[in-house]
Amino acid sequence: MINSLRKHPLCVLALLLASSSVQATRFVLPSNPDDRLIKAVDMQNNSQTFANKDDDLLDIALRYDLGQNEIVQLNPDVDRWLPAMDSVIKLQNTRLLPDSEPSGVILNLPEFRLYYFPKATDNSPANVITHPVSVGRQDWETPLGKTKVTAKKKNPAWRPPESIKKEHAEKGDPLPDVVPAGPDNPLGLYAMRLGIPGYLIHSTNKPFGVGLRVSHGCVRMYPKDIETLFPLIKVGTPVSIINQPIKVGWLEGSLYIEIHAPLEEHQYDDLLSIALDLIEINNNGELPIIDGKLLKQAIIEKRGSPIKIYTQAISNLD
Repeated sequence: MINSLRKHPLCVLALLLASSSVQATRFVLPSNPDDRLIKAVDMQNNSQTFANKDDDLLDIALRYDLGQNEIVQLNPDVDRWLPAMDSVIKLQNTRLLPDSEPSGVILNLPEFRLYYFPKATDNSPANVITHPVSVGRQDWETPLGKTKVTAKKKNPAWRPPESIKKEHAEKGDPLPDVVPAGPDNPLGLYAMRLGIPGYLIHSTNKPFGVGLRVSHGCVRMYPKDIETLFPLIKVGTPVSIINQPIKVGWLEGSLYIEIHAPLEEHQYDDLLSIALDLIEINNNGELPIIDGKLLKQAIIEKRGSPIKIYTQAISNLD
């Protein structure tokens, strides 16, 4: 292992970063309010790591605060369960903000990601905190719309609704009327109730499901993520639940596109037309001469990473 670290100095950096309790969760907001590409505070120059001996991709996803969907999409040629020792694992240190008012909490369902916009202070630049989440299964969809945090509870008990109790009973796994707080509670140690009846943002006792459609409509977070986010979000904080598989935005004169796989119930016949419309909207109603090859690749691969498709001429930046 020591020889391996000497051979790959980046691996040393990755291990040092992994020792931190929070990885790539806080992103700096651009100084230009019209720009939407954001960069991670702690990982601006770290876009990859190396697999350790006992790692699988889900271990690395948890270490770097990525969802299971993200780590797999970023590394389609790496075995999810048995990545080769020292194999290069791509990470995500840039993102495009959703096209929504940058305040409160934004949940972008096809991205499986939560964004929280704390109020800026004199001691720190404007930033956004973002974490991976799980959302509802196709038969238990997480609803879209605007709501707010109506209550917060540490060490919550879970009172499963009759629909979920019925589902478990049919599988031979009956549930009690109340699951007390503790390590076996599906809500984990923290829960925030939304204004939509029956829906929560909460922790989980099954962290490797984060980044997948595994819940009954609630939004699940890694335990370490909601532990840090819970005291920051106040009751009354607005929450927007949106559906944006395609995001387009600028940074310093360059236009980027980020494409995620649409949810099954929100499939689209022509992603290219949608992408071109968004590009035109973001370029003052005109379609620029973009890199068509890169755009086509982004639509086919749906990696969820920002891709630069156009840069303004210098004269246009004056």
